[in-house]
Amino acid sequence: MKTDIRALSKEELRNFFIKNGDKAFRGNQVYEWLWIKAARSFDAMTNLSKDTRQMLNANFVINHIAVDKMQRSIDGTIKNAIKLHDALIVESVLIPTKKRTTACVSSQVGCSLDCNFCATAKLKRMRNLNADEIYDQVVEIDKQSQLYHKHKLSNIVFMGMGEPLLNYKNVMMAIDKITSDEGLGMASKRITLSTVGIPKMIKKMADDEVKFNLAVSLHSAINEVRSTLMPINEKNNLEDLLEALQYWYQKTKKKITFEYVVFKNHNDKQKDIDALVNYCKKIPSKVNLITYNTIGEEEFKTADKEVIDQYVRVLEANNIIAKVRKSRGDDIDAACGQLANKIN
Repeated sequence: MKTDIRALSKEELRNFFIKNGDKAFRGNQVYEWLWIKAARSFDAMTNLSKDTRQMLNANFVINHIAVDKMQRSIDGTIKNAIKLHDALIVESVLIPTKKRTTACVSSQVGCSLDCNFCATAKLKRMRNLNADEIYDQVVEIDKQSQLYHKHKLSNIVFMGMGEPLLNYKNVMMAIDKITSDEGLGMASKRITLSTVGIPKMIKKMADDEVKFNLAVSLHSAINEVRSTLMPINEKNNLEDLLEALQYWYQKTKKKITFEYVVFKNHNDKQKDIDALVNYCKKIPSKVNLITYNTIGEEEFKTADKEVIDQYVRVLEANNIIAKVRKSRGDDIDAACGQLANKIN
């Protein structure tokens, strides 16, 4: 089986050419084609000789993703069904606003966390995505941004399929490439990683001195309620999560964003609002309140507008920034929590 060439570092590429009687700088050229120019084939590497391209073809493969199907929402959102080299499918989304475009990318095929309100959780986790497969999603959405919105991609959120912190190595490698001058050169401050909240991995990110932003899917600041929504809370409870987030802030000085879906009959009482306020007071944070996007489960419905407005009033009265995040692309099942490989 041929080696995936994008699994090699620049130094390993340079060594490959030296061992095959060529100059080391040839590895630099190939590396640039692979990452900055996102070449899909060795034949596209036009500054290499035919013999060199044939040698590369004989030894390596470029496991490039392909946009299998694309859907466009009435609000301009684009959902892509991404086919991987082994024919598995993940989804990525381009989310446009007046001033920017955001790529919502996946990090795993499926998910193993069983959040009861999330469509992706209904899928079996098949495997982690490689760094290049994550990178390719960003490249493709950047092309779509320029084609349909006439400007380059502005932001990236790791909020697609899967839990990024359960694919730590590949996600960090992808972000390194995305932010590198030898990759896409995007600023770290334009990247947000969203997690269900795995305390030991949040601490590891802090120790690794990452520069991007952190969002946490909270959905309740009451352990008993959160556990009914997110079973992972039973082993990673709110107290452990808070300790990890305080450690994160101490190390990075970056405010946390709490993602918070408001559900009817689950977290729509005054006690839920008060608990969230008390939790936010313990860590510098802001709150994105999200209206629920249905996945056909009768148990879960979005809360009444009056409840969401009450959340905003109480949070703001306590000097906590709160925004109601408008769902985008729900008509094509591209909104938050809806990604489940359901392409029409």
